[in-house]
Amino acid sequence: MPLFNWDALKLDQVEGTIFGELDDQHVLQELDMEVFEEQFKTKAQAPPVDLGTLKKKMARKTPSRVSIMEPNRAKNLAITLRKKCVATSDICSAIETYVPNFKIVTLSLDFLELLERFIPTEFEMKLIQTYESEGRSLDELSEEDRFMARFGKIPRLSQRISTLTFMGNFTESIQNIQPQLDAIIAASMSVRSSMKLKKILEIILAFGNYMNSSRRGPAYGFHLQSLDLLPDTKSTDRRHTLLDFIVKIIREKYPDLQNFHTELQFLEKAALVSFDSILRNLKALERGMELTRSEFSAEEENPVLKTFLDTNAPLLDSLKAEEKTAQDTYESVVEYFGEDPTMTLPSEFFSIFIRFIKAYKQAEQDSKETEKRQRPACDDHSISIMCRQPQMDLIAELKRKQGSPPVREGKDGAIEDIITALKSAPFTARSAKRSSRLLCDSFFSDEVTSSNSEHYRVIDRRICPG
Repeated sequence: MPLFNWDALKLDQVEGTIFGELDDQHVLQELDMEVFEEQFKTKAQAPPVDLGTLKKKMARKTPSRVSIMEPNRAKNLAITLRKKCVATSDICSAIETYVPNFKIVTLSLDFLELLERFIPTEFEMKLIQTYESEGRSLDELSEEDRFMARFGKIPRLSQRISTLTFMGNFTESIQNIQPQLDAIIAASMSVRSSMKLKKILEIILAFGNYMNSSRRGPAYGFHLQSLDLLPDTKSTDRRHTLLDFIVKIIREKYPDLQNFHTELQFLEKAALVSFDSILRNLKALERGMELTRSEFSAEEENPVLKTFLDTNAPLLDSLKAEEKTAQDTYESVVEYFGEDPTMTLPSEFFSIFIRFIKAYKQAEQDSKETEKRQRPACDDHSISIMCRQPQMDLIAELKRKQGSPPVREGKDGAIEDIITALKSAPFTARSAKRSSRLLCDSFFSDEVTSSNSEHYRVIDRRICPG
């Protein structure tokens, strides 16, 4: 028959429970199990074993184990120990010697944190001491209880595990704090030293005072939060904002300021920094380092602790000094911009500039799109000029060719007059022949002289036939 994969209790766990009062053999005697066997049998099945006989054999094979720990706690400890698949004595030796890579044992931080949950309580240690004082063998205990007895005898067990955990986390903690301090220092210095940002604030101050001059006295500065109002201050026709106009002025009058945002570095990273969080982490590192020094005082010959302290204590001192530098640099730049550093968090201060840069770029983009939409009309005007250019060139060329020969001068002058008349004189459609003749007569009446009258009659016949 197929197996029923239940979670069975051990023999020593049944005593005192409801299962100690049950008699499953009596149930089997009352029931006919042939139908059950027929429905659940497998293809190759051995004959059923008498359960009573099997239980007696198991009772003889399985020695009675005494359990000191609470069952659920013992079960969880068993699961934890199975993760390492090594002897419990090796785990305890690694903790005693502060060597996480003791022989084949690697005490990861996760495993150490799990073990920390199973540090024996005072009650459990009293039970173990009582058990041993009675002269009873530890071999009679379950595997979990034997580990607990060995584990609880490690001197300063809680301090050792805390020290090992701190040593394992130290490098990661340093690498987490250092970039945050670097971001605060770099962002503060870039904002403080940006001459382009300074000039833009000067332009904004000038426009603000100009707008308020009729109703308020002059302002000598403004809170940075006022930068958020620039996109919301509308023109009379509501089509433009104060920021749009400032962007236009900067593009036309101060083009070198347009890329001011390239001078402001690491704003996004600095805005994510919390000094409170950094200080808490530094305090935790200081406590861990003091604990390690305390352990080294009790274990002066331990090379692992000595190497760790010699290498990492100076790193922690350097990090604390850098935190002070970051704090001073930040407070200085906040005060420089007229704000209160005790009331202004990095997330608030640097976010103001992030929003201003974003709004400025958006205003620039809107301005470019507006110009792009207006460009086709300008292009049509340019095309019209280009179409008239050959005609204008012809007139210029004819003027240039006017020279001494009277006949050529009259010829060129007549052509220029014809072109000019075609552009300005109205067309009267009585008859094409009549109107053309009248037009020609008007052009040549003042030009024809006795010396070249015959020549102009030839021109007259070519331009105004009939």
